[in-house]
Amino acid sequence: MQVRDVMTTKSFTPPAQVLVLMTALMLAVAVSFEGLRDMVMQWSGREEYSHGFLIPLITLYLIWQRSPELGALRFEGSWAGAGLVVLGVLVFAAGELSSLFVIVQYSFLLMLYGLVLSLTGRRAFLLMAIPLLILFFMIPLPNFLYNNLSAKLQLLSSQIGVAVIRLFGISVFLEGNVIDLGTYKLQVVEACNGLRYLFPLVTLGFLMAYFFHAPLWKRAVVFASTVPITVLMNSFRIGVIGVTVDRWGQDMADGFLHDFEGWVIFMACFAVLFVEMWVLMRATGDRRPLREVFGMDAPLPASGPVRAFVGPVPKSALVGVLVLAAAAIVTHLLPPRQELIPARAEFGDFPLQLGEWQGQREQMESIYLDALKFTDYALINFRNPQGAGVNFYTAYYASQRKGESVHSPRSCLPGGGWEIQAIEQVPIEGVAVGGTPLKVNRVLIGYGDEKQLVYYWFQQRGRVMTNEFLVKWYMLVDALFRQRTDGALVRLIMPLRPGEDINTLDQQLSQFAARLAPVLPAYLPD
Repeated sequence: MQVRDVMTTKSFTPPAQVLVLMTALMLAVAVSFEGLRDMVMQWSGREEYSHGFLIPLITLYLIWQRSPELGALRFEGSWAGAGLVVLGVLVFAAGELSSLFVIVQYSFLLMLYGLVLSLTGRRAFLLMAIPLLILFFMIPLPNFLYNNLSAKLQLLSSQIGVAVIRLFGISVFLEGNVIDLGTYKLQVVEACNGLRYLFPLVTLGFLMAYFFHAPLWKRAVVFASTVPITVLMNSFRIGVIGVTVDRWGQDMADGFLHDFEGWVIFMACFAVLFVEMWVLMRATGDRRPLREVFGMDAPLPASGPVRAFVGPVPKSALVGVLVLAAAAIVTHLLPPRQELIPARAEFGDFPLQLGEWQGQREQMESIYLDALKFTDYALINFRNPQGAGVNFYTAYYASQRKGESVHSPRSCLPGGGWEIQAIEQVPIEGVAVGGTPLKVNRVLIGYGDEKQLVYYWFQQRGRVMTNEFLVKWYMLVDALFRQRTDGALVRLIMPLRPGEDINTLDQQLSQFAARLAPVLPAYLPD
């Protein structure tokens, strides 16, 4: 082992180790290329993820900050790193077989972390652990988590925004995500849910906590506070838009002013985080200036010579490179995995007569078609001779692997102003779908004095399920072993009329489900 004294502020890395690291990185990118390309496309096409372009640069800067300390360490390598590379390749295989890009993206991080650990060793890796952890913030959320989070933030932002508007003495009515000002209605759509601020601000909050030279609990408070700060400030923004629309007209809700207010809110959130750090310092008797507490300095000159240990490339790193090379060769030699799309009947041919129930087809507005992104759907109002009505809705997805997936009514129903008053899973006696006993989510919802009874279930490749997370699990399993991710949501709604016994609705919905069940398999294939 040769030791050199390097009389400079720059750390010294042997050329052979740089070559190994660059080769391994290129191999990891080659293996995960499709998933990484999808990630970059989301950075480009969705404002809430546009900060993703900066995150790799931030990680490199933070590692460069630790260069004097890294330069003083011997890169001993670690076999745990090689094992992490193997795990990353296995996770990539699961993502590739299931055609789920989010799994491929996380597998890339596992491979990257394994490469760094296998080359540098445990001590050096721990110095870079936090900068490397920041890379998690560049990966978009899985679609079903994003949809649920978006729906909840829309509702919360609407409610707080209305409270702000009422502080100015303005009469306003809230219906789900729609703020009714009388002369104009503001709809708190997905673009106003706060996620475009939340994701960048959470990343920023993590960085500020990292640079905050304070006890761990103070850093944790700063990071955790980014979520409520974003929600409150975005709600204040919605309230301000409502007030300006009431005072100066609906043009205030669109165009430049709308976007400008967004930038102001983001910068205000940034300022609030700084104020929060100052308050935390003063409240605990810390009188240091904020410039000293919040440090983003470049590496300081070493007080003495930086001792860079130059030795052979660790065998663990070479094994990691070989594993990635083998994965890259196999990935590019195998033909692309094709998803199987089963034959099925179109909902345009769905019968409008189910026993004594007569149906009338309805059309969904384009705004909902664009948001739901399903392959096919049916929206039919059925009525029996006694006058009872059932709203039947089903949405079918031929593939759920590329961001399009079933939306749960738990997140969609409250968007129209309806509140879930009770929910349970119940079997429908004597009813089976494709030979599987039918079990449904039974939901009682209310809107003022109105009440409705909802039955819904997920019908996915021969399975009838009520649990949203179980749906995602079987989607992964079937993508791996059956090359299919198709599936559908089925929903039935009946209004509860004044004085009507809810048990009567249960009986009628069960009777309708018994008529519906034998028809569905032709449109929702097993």
